[in-house]
Amino acid sequence: MVKMWKRALSCLLVGGLLAAMTACSKQEQYNMEPGVANTDTSQTEFTIMGAVSALSKGYDNNEVLNKMQEEAGIKINWNVMSDSLSEQVNIRIAGRQLPDAFLAVGFNNYDITTYGSDGAFIDLTPYLTEEYMPNLTKILEENPDIKSAITMSDGGIYGLPAGEKMGTAGIGAEEDYSIYTIPQFSMINKAWLDELGMEVPTTLDELHEALVAFQEHDMSATYYGNAKGSTIPMSTGFDQWCWGQNIFYAGFGFTNWPNDVINDLVLNPDGKVDFVCASDNYRDALTYFHDWYKEGLMDVEMFSQSDTQLISKCSQGYVGVSTWWYIEELMGEYADDYVFLPILDGPDGTHNVTVRTGGGTNSGSLSITSACKSPANLLKFFDQWYEPENVMQLQYGPIGTYFVDQDENGVWNSISDDEAKEKFGKSAGELKGEYEVYGPKLILSDYYNTTFKMEDRAIERLTDLYEFWMPYVDNPITYPVDCVYTEEELDVIDRYKADFESAVSEQEGLWLKEGGPTDAEWESYLKLLKEKCGMEELLKVYQGAYDRYMEAKESQ
Repeated sequence: MVKMWKRALSCLLVGGLLAAMTACSKQEQYNMEPGVANTDTSQTEFTIMGAVSALSKGYDNNEVLNKMQEEAGIKINWNVMSDSLSEQVNIRIAGRQLPDAFLAVGFNNYDITTYGSDGAFIDLTPYLTEEYMPNLTKILEENPDIKSAITMSDGGIYGLPAGEKMGTAGIGAEEDYSIYTIPQFSMINKAWLDELGMEVPTTLDELHEALVAFQEHDMSATYYGNAKGSTIPMSTGFDQWCWGQNIFYAGFGFTNWPNDVINDLVLNPDGKVDFVCASDNYRDALTYFHDWYKEGLMDVEMFSQSDTQLISKCSQGYVGVSTWWYIEELMGEYADDYVFLPILDGPDGTHNVTVRTGGGTNSGSLSITSACKSPANLLKFFDQWYEPENVMQLQYGPIGTYFVDQDENGVWNSISDDEAKEKFGKSAGELKGEYEVYGPKLILSDYYNTTFKMEDRAIERLTDLYEFWMPYVDNPITYPVDCVYTEEELDVIDRYKADFESAVSEQEGLWLKEGGPTDAEWESYLKLLKEKCGMEELLKVYQGAYDRYMEAKESQ
């Protein structure tokens, strides 16, 4: 529904724009020559329309923004709001009263491409040089994937990049794996294993033996003194982000992460995309795990329970095996009894973890419109947003308020909750909400080593990812979340993606619970995916976008 609304809004915006662009208007438009930077610097006062946090006091008196305006020699009139922004943007565009720029409105690539092609947004490509935007230009040169992500299908760049690259480089690792690379960490009650004289499993078959032993000896009751029959050998959600069952499919050569670019899509080492949900390995995995479900080893409530319900079961000592981001958060006072359960070999003695990409790069956070007479002056201001110490303050709060001191390496430490409450009467999170500025903020992994300290929980998560889980990954190749799609491709995705994912998920759940698939069921399922759910059309779209992404990246 949200997507439909966005697309409807987009159509409305486009319609409004087209009407406005052809109608008589009192607002002057400064059409630019394609590929050439406008050298007019006469405009020094600008109006920017955009979003602001509900906790914010606005941007007029923001000391970080005001200092950057002073450095750029400009003045900005902020027209920001936390509610009804989309409606207000629509009114402004339909009435052809464009501000000089839109900030954090949430334009998607479809919007950006449309407004760029019809002239509402200017192409920023000629300004991405050492002369106009030295900070951003340097970042794009060193990170060609970011430039690929913000380059639209027509070759233009109509929005500045935004994103947070929290990865293992931030904890000093040589390789930079995103914190999202493996969303599910599996864990097992080692105290129960020790009590039963069993080792931590290394294969799915060994895990099956352990689960059977947990069940037969009713370990929740016998070890923790809970009610008889309270033991749940294994409990997870179904196709959930960090608490699903998907990590156990690695023993069959894949992991179909939810919330990916599209569920079940994989990128093979040869650069070809495919859907695991149409593979023989997928069919074998469901057949295998149905036996576990039938034996009562997998929680019968896995298809309906919430994350809160899972936490409640685990923290009361009922569950032997589960998945989550942190053992401590899931297992509570029993956390010391649990250890990570490694990636397990399947029946053929092998495993393969399908890793996923990190948070994407967004290009819809700042777009300059054709109403701006002197883009170079405004971009001089926004180029400062790409200085590490500036983006740190725009994301969290000013030095002297949110950032209190530096360590021996000059890395800033943030204020603690206790310090924030004592000094400002609010939590550190509330303080961040008050000072955060929305917009084109790009936080790279190395900033956590050179500029400001990462949150402790993120450090723990990344350390576990790098030291424990990544050694099980043979090939870290992943489909990039930053692929840019054409308007026609977006139409195909909108037409099929939701139905495709729903059909696969529904059938997966049925086969896990009820058994199967038979040959006839499997053939019928594949026919449904191809003829009703657009599998071939989706593969064509994702392959095409990936090929263009790689071509653009390699040409940098």
